[in-house]
Amino acid sequence: MDQMPSNLAKILAPLVVILVAAFAVLSSMTVIVESGHVGVVRTLGAVQPTALPEGFHFKKPFIDQVEQMDIRLTASNAQATAASKDLQTVTTQVTTQYSLNGNFAPQIYQRIGTLPKVSNSLVEPGIQECVKGVTAKFTAEELVTKREVVKQQIQEALTNFLNNTLREKELTGSINIANLAITDFNFSEEFNRAIEAKVKAEQMALQAKNEKLMRVTQAEASAEERKLAASAEAFSTEVQSKARADAIQREALALKQSPEIIQLRAIEKWDGVLPRISGENGVVPFLNVDEIAKPKTE
Repeated sequence: MDQMPSNLAKILAPLVVILVAAFAVLSSMTVIVESGHVGVVRTLGAVQPTALPEGFHFKKPFIDQVEQMDIRLTASNAQATAASKDLQTVTTQVTTQYSLNGNFAPQIYQRIGTLPKVSNSLVEPGIQECVKGVTAKFTAEELVTKREVVKQQIQEALTNFLNNTLREKELTGSINIANLAITDFNFSEEFNRAIEAKVKAEQMALQAKNEKLMRVTQAEASAEERKLAASAEAFSTEVQSKARADAIQREALALKQSPEIIQLRAIEKWDGVLPRISGENGVVPFLNVDEIAKPKTE
């Protein structure tokens, strides 16, 4: 009875070894390339020219090794300090989005390295070089006011820099620049204070201009109001003068046609007391009542 387990163990032990060995062989014969990656095959260390697409693949056991190369969109951050055109110190933070061309993955791996190596040795130094070159073309103020132009020039310079570098390694078109963003500008404290003073001065000047414009507008409105009032008064005086002239003319005409009206007006204003005028002939009545009362003869 004691010999049966011992015999069974002797039988199972080699079987287990065989199964483990078979599993190891099968595992070394297959590889799964992850999504968003390509597989760079190295046969005894030698990089094969063709990359494996994502998915399941067979390979030579114990001979082939597969490196996963990420070809998804990735970002590389770089910071560059440079002097502007007006000799202001500017620190620029730039983020570049790019991806590797999967068809060139084996050559990139062979001549540059993995994605982190591409970022550290190629993209980030390129950003720093291009930022310094473009920054020197603009004043510190223009870097802010012409931000979009600065960004485009940095991206164009970076594209040219990468193309020239990759051309030397026969890798033209292996890196695709998707976008570049200037995430931050940092200026010296002296420049920041100067900007604050300038903004404050411009605000005060604008306020003074607005106040002056308001005073001028008020003065013009007041002058216009006085002008309208004077015009109205002149028009009223003209109308009144014309009316008085017309009245005098009509009255003169009436007096000319009827002289008796003068005596009638005097009678209308008479209070019943005859004024006296002293003279050589004694007191003479101012009005000749008899003449007024005397009936007219035809």
